[in-house]
Amino acid sequence: MIRPILTFEHPVLHQKSRKVARVDTSIQRLLDDLTETMLDAPGAGLAANQIGVPLRVCVVKGDENQIWGLVNPVIVKSAGSQVGYEGCLSKPGWVGEVERHEAVVVRGLNRHGKEVRIKSTGFTARAFQHELDHLDGVLFTDRLTSLDTLRRVEELQAEEKEEAVAAASG
Repeated sequence: MIRPILTFEHPVLHQKSRKVARVDTSIQRLLDDLTETMLDAPGAGLAANQIGVPLRVCVVKGDENQIWGLVNPVIVKSAGSQVGYEGCLSKPGWVGEVERHEAVVVRGLNRHGKEVRIKSTGFTARAFQHELDHLDGVLFTDRLTSLDTLRRVEELQAEEKEEAVAAASG
């Protein structure tokens, strides 16, 4: 079921989510709803608190369109650094520059309650870090390299187009 996505003003997005005691049918249904909602939005990840459920559950869509649903995820290893623009389904139309680890290993439970470890790099690593921040009540705007980098998507696209034209004309 597609659920409404809360925006940054909602207090649940600023609170740490609770650990899940047991993976049961209600958690599996939550993972399904998160996946449907993320794909409909469309987005690269969604945390349960973004749909008003303050539990440590999230979904992430990786580079090859693989979707991971995780319960009680934690980053157990990280390396390197990457800086890039990211946005959020809870702050539609806005992006900002955020520094993240280049590679992360995430451990959590899958929809069957079995422990999994996922190694990721680049965009997928960024998406995992973004979603795990949500579960801790941290928003991408809290991690901006500078408040000056927060801009409307259209503004950034216009700047990139101008830069491409300038580069092409030499």
